[in-house]
Amino acid sequence: MQASKSTTAQNGNEQPCGDPLVIGDLTLQSRLLLGTSGYPNMQVLLESIAASGTELITVAIRRINLADDQEAGFLSTIRSLPVSLLPNTAGCYTAKEAVLVAELAREALETNLIKLEVIGDDETLMPDAEQLLKAASELVMEGFTVMAYANDDPITCRKLADIGCAAVMPLASPIGSGMGLVNPYNLQLIRELLPDIPLLVDAGIGTASDAALAMELGYDGILLNTAVSKAEHPVQMAAAMRHAVMGGRLAHQAGRIPRRFYAQASSPMQGRVGQ
Repeated sequence: MQASKSTTAQNGNEQPCGDPLVIGDLTLQSRLLLGTSGYPNMQVLLESIAASGTELITVAIRRINLADDQEAGFLSTIRSLPVSLLPNTAGCYTAKEAVLVAELAREALETNLIKLEVIGDDETLMPDAEQLLKAASELVMEGFTVMAYANDDPITCRKLADIGCAAVMPLASPIGSGMGLVNPYNLQLIRELLPDIPLLVDAGIGTASDAALAMELGYDGILLNTAVSKAEHPVQMAAAMRHAVMGGRLAHQAGRIPRRFYAQASSPMQGRVGQ
């Protein structure tokens, strides 16, 4: 599976070129991944996808009833878009459930790509690390390209990488909270411990500055949903997220100046008038 390598997104704005995100067999020019739930209507969703420039959108397979004409129509519509689909196991609470949903997604959508979620409870929606690791191991052995949603725990993330996940996606803060990066130290530590695997920040992004900060920490991409779907103006927020991800990536590559406790003049002190 390979997304379009065109440097022009659906709304005509340029994408950064020459710096693709590679996850398994998938090559993406855009580093913003977008969820598809909770939008006011289908038209707003479609316009938001276009404005975001994304090439990969997520679909919660467990929550789609293909026997329902409306939901089957929804799936048919998004499958017609010039983007790749990332089925996810949202709503699963055990490894057994997650593996079954992934297998159903592979059969229905003809893809080995899966976003793995195994949630611990309905209150925090935090990942259950034990069940997550078990499911990841089984799915990797079954030939899936696993993108694993995880806590911002460096040890769990390292174990997921060791299992063979194609990407690890620690949360910034709880799903749908919009709290942003509550523990940037842990996220930076995960990046330093796992320099060679794609890392994406998933969940908790609230606004464009959150996405930019995550990218500045060296993350390879952002996966978000609520920050756009529940924004006052979703399409505008989708565009803002797009530019934030691009800007954060460029800033990371450029290398920020070191932080200093005291001021340092930007102009030379020699040759001042009156010396």
